[in-house]
Amino acid sequence: MTIHLYNTLTRTKEAFIPLDDQRVTMYACGPTVYNYAHIGNARPAVIFDLLYRVLSRRFPKVIYARNITDVDDKINKAAAEQGVAIDVITRRFAEAYHQDMGALGVGRPTIEPRATDHIDQIITMIQALIDKHHAYEAEGHVLFDVERFPDYGQLSRRNKRELIAGARVDVAPYKKGPGDFVLWKPSTADQPGWDSPWGRGRPGWHIECSAMSAAHLGEVIDIHAGGQDLVFPHHENEIAQSRCAHGTEVFARYWMHNGFVTVEKRKMSKSQGNTLIVHELLKQWPGEVLRYVLLSAHYRQPLDWSQKVLEQAQATLDRLYGLLSELPEDTSDDTDPAVIDALEDDLNTPTALAALNGLARKLSEADSADQPKLGARLKASGRVLGLLQQDPAIWFEQRRKAIDVNESEIQALIDQRNQARKDRDFATADRIRDELGERGIELRDGPEGTTWEVAPR
Repeated sequence: MTIHLYNTLTRTKEAFIPLDDQRVTMYACGPTVYNYAHIGNARPAVIFDLLYRVLSRRFPKVIYARNITDVDDKINKAAAEQGVAIDVITRRFAEAYHQDMGALGVGRPTIEPRATDHIDQIITMIQALIDKHHAYEAEGHVLFDVERFPDYGQLSRRNKRELIAGARVDVAPYKKGPGDFVLWKPSTADQPGWDSPWGRGRPGWHIECSAMSAAHLGEVIDIHAGGQDLVFPHHENEIAQSRCAHGTEVFARYWMHNGFVTVEKRKMSKSQGNTLIVHELLKQWPGEVLRYVLLSAHYRQPLDWSQKVLEQAQATLDRLYGLLSELPEDTSDDTDPAVIDALEDDLNTPTALAALNGLARKLSEADSADQPKLGARLKASGRVLGLLQQDPAIWFEQRRKAIDVNESEIQALIDQRNQARKDRDFATADRIRDELGERGIELRDGPEGTTWEVAPR
């Protein structure tokens, strides 16, 4: 089956045919490292990590670049408020980002360029735009001349007037047009800056990604990815400056954008007080639960985050790990074709997860002779999704620790319950069961006696 991807540029689902099937190139916009990542930041990290996994199954070499923006006005503000250099802020939160995304099963990209390591390439690209009359210098700034690029607005499907009206543009007196955007801006003595032909300053946000993409992947790339909020102005501006600097008809051949994350049907924002920080969520939930929820909706659709979906994901993973816990270890790559078919159809993760759970049902109903093979297939299929790769014993041990299980105390309560049942004091027996249930402990009565396990949240 050919991989099909929805292309934001054409608004259609297309067969993915790379420029070079021996070297697939993919760029995703990464974090601006001035604070901890929220769950909205985690969604593209998880989705495009999955895309990299899917592409890597089909193509021998996939080069995945995901940048780190480490020079930005938000970083400057955070550094000033804390009285430290910007690299203190960026190192701290880049490390936190790696740790938090790693907990969600997100692997490192092939290349992780940082803006501050590419100042020379950025300056060279800006100079090329000036030389080709697509950019101009004004009062220490260098700006892209939007009127010089007729295709501006092609990605977002709006004309220039609509784009300018709908955007928060800085109408500065030195601009030729209100929609012209900054490529380089001057820095004050207390701001980070680099020497350039236009004076000491720092790059604008948009030019950073164009320069880093060209440096590591080439002038024309296969896939550019990011959140839906980046379509305009960031990606629109990247297209304009990249095509004009390089003289190409195309910058990225396929554009992919993930939808927004809402919280209990409300937009996530600081003003609402409902911004969910991954670093804090990981103190309450396993990273694999967060990943499962992030994969539960199709990446192009909105994803509504709630306590209910977290509990459902936890219960599902408990059930799947429970099935695997009874089987021998098997590292074969017998992946369920239904899972792969779904993922190669524009990363249809809801269908892929449904196939994974269907496979689990077959496993639970299978004869003991067939269970090892089905278990191996379940684990191999989960591997593609970034799920079910822990030792089940470790998974459940982590669950026990998460609810602070005191095994001797639980056993003492079970003994009390058993005695109450012998005495036909069923009210006490039920009370003990309910008390343990409220603490996340599920009792199971069987021929061999009463056993317990950590129940789904």
